[in-house]
Amino acid sequence: MAKRAPPGQVGRANLTNREYVYRPAFELGRHLIGYELQKIFAGVDWFVKEAAANDAKIGIIGHGDGGMLALYAAALDQRIGSTSISGHFSPREYIWQQPIDRNVFGLLEQFGDADLVVMIAPRKVFLEINALPEITLPSEGGAPVELKYGSGDALKAANQEIQRLAPLSRAWAGRQTWLTFVSPNQQRVDPSISSWKFLTPQKPIISAGPTPQRLSAIDEVTRQRRQIDEIIRDTQYLLAESPYARQAFLKKLSDTKTVDEYEKVAEEYREFFAKDVIGRFDNPLEKPNPRSRKSYETDKWVGYEVMLDVFPDVFAYGILCLPKDLKDGEKRPVVVCQHGLEGRPQDVIGEQRQEVYSAFAGKLAERGFITFAPQNIYIGKDNFRTLQRKANPLGKTLFSIMVPQHEQICNWLKSLPYVDDKRIAFYGLSYGGKSAMRIPPLVKDYCLSICSADFNDWVDKNASTRAPYSYVWSPEYEIFEWDLGSTFNYAEMAALIAPRPFMVERGHFDGVGTDDRVASEYAKVQRIYNLQLKMPDRCQIEYFVGPHKINGIGTFDFLHKHLNWPKP
Repeated sequence: MAKRAPPGQVGRANLTNREYVYRPAFELGRHLIGYELQKIFAGVDWFVKEAAANDAKIGIIGHGDGGMLALYAAALDQRIGSTSISGHFSPREYIWQQPIDRNVFGLLEQFGDADLVVMIAPRKVFLEINALPEITLPSEGGAPVELKYGSGDALKAANQEIQRLAPLSRAWAGRQTWLTFVSPNQQRVDPSISSWKFLTPQKPIISAGPTPQRLSAIDEVTRQRRQIDEIIRDTQYLLAESPYARQAFLKKLSDTKTVDEYEKVAEEYREFFAKDVIGRFDNPLEKPNPRSRKSYETDKWVGYEVMLDVFPDVFAYGILCLPKDLKDGEKRPVVVCQHGLEGRPQDVIGEQRQEVYSAFAGKLAERGFITFAPQNIYIGKDNFRTLQRKANPLGKTLFSIMVPQHEQICNWLKSLPYVDDKRIAFYGLSYGGKSAMRIPPLVKDYCLSICSADFNDWVDKNASTRAPYSYVWSPEYEIFEWDLGSTFNYAEMAALIAPRPFMVERGHFDGVGTDDRVASEYAKVQRIYNLQLKMPDRCQIEYFVGPHKINGIGTFDFLHKHLNWPKP
């Protein structure tokens, strides 16, 4: 469980016996900011209802995160006539350093603070640049945060966004009274007074009376818990409804009658998966420019470390294992063997961590397969998770980088004279199993996929606040993907691999999930292969008595069968 934090810290709250976390909403197409905005809009609804027809004069004032909510609310709701934003106006390109509850998927593709301010025009906006909030949080079960501003830094950052605001607001040049700035170099103006002038310029301002006295004690922890619990109740309701949302989403594919029709419709869903779930960079692949060196040798195979160019400053690296009995002119199948979280290619060839990986790339090479063990980028704790935080506001993910890496790997493998380009398989464990669900749907050079020690009711694993195996209780804050609850659980991802062969490897004692959840989700996949595609032999699951590891028995048989390579 993540380390508990005091009430009020962003993203987590210390509540009685368990720590409640806001993250599940991201998985189900909701966001904490969205929930907070709905509360604001409910207040606006009430004021409008109470006022005479079209006579409600409504303003909103906020500081820090309240300033963020004021900005977003006024940009969305034109009934808000005046907006005071204090301590929240700066470039959002640094959002990856800020509290993770500001992480809005795809935000920076379209909106910065300046763009949102212009959306409020010509309604009144008061921007106070003074006193930006500061907070630092360590990486102890949650995302690290660094939010620091001196007064000079605050002004400098705000000025960058103000420079963007000027050309955007040119359409309102004749109505400059809609926007007022107060910077640290100016005399401080009470934003509430300024907002009052905007709302009712004809009425005088009455001086404030005595400070109100609190009549009863307020238990702030209990009040915060009520707010968190109401969000949890909604997300858990959405979780229960999500299978029906996915069923409706995939209906066009479910209604296909032939394999050819299935393939055609699946391409439409693959395109959605690539653009709206994984995120796709439009950069063309570089020439691979392969560099290699001989680094490993056994009595049955030779291993070469290989580097390939992918994008400028992005490369792919891995270990190629070639069986020593390769004959001139012979073309053999390849198995791409993918490590898990914090893993290395050396793990899967047997140099280390054999208790988890069982040296499966090396053992497959001993059986005559060519193997390639890539280095995926989920290594380095907060370093790689920071990449995810940088990618998300651009509508991208870690797999936006890894998919092109594997495209380049396959391109290069196909160019080798001893590789059969129609027989390149993917086999991954743990985070490599996550890769097995996301990369082969989009890299069709992979002729089959094996998901080991990861296949699950993925949406439940991400969003459940009841299941002990849920990521809600884990430190992997980068794991959540946008709106999978309404689109792609693992059965739907496997549907994008079909009609290519697909297999699950599951240890009974693997704590990533439970047998019943795995079986339930797998049954949906088997139904596709059995009933829709009439290809039952292409889909398989193997249970074994063991923990989170490669078993390498049924999966090896599956590879021999579908890659048409004889058993030793």
